[in-house]
Amino acid sequence: MSKVYKAVISVADRFVPGALRPMWDHPAGPKTIFFWAPACKWSLVIAGLGDINRPVEKLSVRQCSSLAITGIIWSRYSLIIIPKNLSLFAVNVFVALTNVYQLGRVYKYQTEMEAKKVGKGK
Repeated sequence: MSKVYKAVISVADRFVPGALRPMWDHPAGPKTIFFWAPACKWSLVIAGLGDINRPVEKLSVRQCSSLAITGIIWSRYSLIIIPKNLSLFAVNVFVALTNVYQLGRVYKYQTEMEAKKVGKGK
């Protein structure tokens, strides 16, 4: 950990209220990388939510699949590591759910397109 980060944490430590002290001092709290990695990963969830209004034909099946699988794997991993990291679990569940939803949209779109092709062929 850098000296600057330790200095910032020690200054901030004085201002943390008693009610937030358990979270602040938790092994996966803001004093550690175990907090900041999931905090930054929420950007993937925000991006996925932004894609909900994107036209289905512009969605990448490979990207959504890899993010969904990654979310599922890391959700499991976050519960077996020590310290147990519930914030990592939460963000990965949302990454997985967002991308599973997108994959569902793609599947529905592709089945509708196939049905139209079959209907035109008759």
